[in-house]
Amino acid sequence: MELLLTTIATWLSLNFSLPVSYELPAVEMAPTVRIAEMRYGASHSVDPSDVIAVYVDSEQTIFLPEGWEGRTPLEVSILVHELVHHLQNVGGLTYTCPAEREQLAYAAQDAWLGLFGKELQTEFRFDPLTFKLLTHCLPY
Repeated sequence: MELLLTTIATWLSLNFSLPVSYELPAVEMAPTVRIAEMRYGASHSVDPSDVIAVYVDSEQTIFLPEGWEGRTPLEVSILVHELVHHLQNVGGLTYTCPAEREQLAYAAQDAWLGLFGKELQTEFRFDPLTFKLLTHCLPY
């Protein structure tokens, strides 16, 4: 896992103007229910299948779903997405809202998938409206 994380961190730093850091995050497997709770809190009624992975800034830990093996470009793209958040965190980057922070993570994930002839919105079945909601700060 360390070699994979180092390789991805290097690729991200070279291609997405992220700070170079080899202070790697911890990576743990967790049930999707727990991942959803970490992302949205225990009181939220989110379908756990809608939350794939999460990076917890305070723990510098990526939580991947149980069963993740990293054997496909799609699975590795999930790690790419969460590693962006780690580099944003250790680099001290700040964002207006959580959705703005997601823009770069999704762009990197899409670029990774593109290396293998795949697209983020197709592989994860994002419609354009959902994607916009996930990546833009909206007034409440």
